[in-house]
Amino acid sequence: MNWTSPMERESELPYAPHGNDQDSAPLSSAHAPDEMPAATSRAKGRALWSTRLSLLLVAALVGGLAGHFASPASSGTGNFSINVVSAAPGAAILPSGMSIPKLVQKVLPSIVSIDVIGQGTQDQGTGMIITKGGLVLTNNHVIAAAVGGGTITVTRSGSTKSEPATLVGTNPIDDVALIRINGAKGLPAVTFGNSNALVAGDAVVAIGNALGLAAGTPTVTQGIVSALGRTVTAGTSTASETLTNMIQTDAAINPGNSGGPLLDSSGDVIGMNTAVAGTLANGETTQNIGFAIPVATVESLLTSLKAGESVVNHGAFIGVEIESMTPSLQAQYGFAVSSGAVITSVITGTGAAAAGLQQGDIIIGINKTTIAGAQDVSSVISSLKPGDQITLHIVRGTKHLSVKVTLGHQPAG
Repeated sequence: MNWTSPMERESELPYAPHGNDQDSAPLSSAHAPDEMPAATSRAKGRALWSTRLSLLLVAALVGGLAGHFASPASSGTGNFSINVVSAAPGAAILPSGMSIPKLVQKVLPSIVSIDVIGQGTQDQGTGMIITKGGLVLTNNHVIAAAVGGGTITVTRSGSTKSEPATLVGTNPIDDVALIRINGAKGLPAVTFGNSNALVAGDAVVAIGNALGLAAGTPTVTQGIVSALGRTVTAGTSTASETLTNMIQTDAAINPGNSGGPLLDSSGDVIGMNTAVAGTLANGETTQNIGFAIPVATVESLLTSLKAGESVVNHGAFIGVEIESMTPSLQAQYGFAVSSGAVITSVITGTGAAAAGLQQGDIIIGINKTTIAGAQDVSSVISSLKPGDQITLHIVRGTKHLSVKVTLGHQPAG
């Protein structure tokens, strides 16, 4: 898939209710669907966000080098020698002091590869086990082909055995879904970190079923938080959706990573890998730009997902791009309030523009609902329809204002 302005989707936190149910076991807390190679005849029936994998294997032809073993420290090949040492390779160390191999060892048992077979499709992605009873968090677009029929299976890391799973709840608006591994109990669960405390430059590690190379043996990549509060449009030329308040990272993310964790330097989940920038409209290829849904956003959705609710997108649209208020953002721009959703841009021709909203306005309430961050705005708007009128309570400078906005339609692409 190409990225014109839309992102290319990869195909492919913590929820701690009280009770004795396996899925209610407290979790510890520190506070793309992708297409498998298939017959050409079925290529046109692939689901959204699917990607065909083609691997070009290049063999280098080299002449045989005759030689003999020279010593424990070197080997000779006639006119030259090669130094040989017995020391083990050194592990990369994260700012927390934890090595990446130890971090991976800690988290890997809680990661699963996901395979979905729908009507004429076979898609792949990644998931995170979030309860002992086998609830698995992933992207909605990973399991979309199974909605209304189809099968879902998972393969736990370190295993080659696939296990059947059942769809529990979906949220296409925020691209989050919950599935359950059938009959599971006593499984290791991930730990959620604090995505609200992230700053650009923080070290991160991504784990996932990249390119669907081998279920049960996820790929590990490392990078940093490149930016926060990004708004991206993800999908294909025929369908797309806009996701707000995303984490941007340069940790390599590829088709199949979707639904997998973006980890902080302690191995706690601070995001869910979701989209990657592909090719620009002018044909230029982007480099090292991937996006993850903050775990704080995911956490706010888990109660409804666990209850089996599915969110219907009515397509309502305010007409602004927003970013959650953070301490660093407040300090940088001298905002008068410490919480809310900061308007980073107002889109021409929308209800927001007609109402006179401005860049730098801070949304602190919608109707009678308090807004603490960007996710709260999405949650309120998701239940409304184009044409509905809302009252935005905003802070502009030091002034508190109430502004009426008529919602429009979510733009295509």
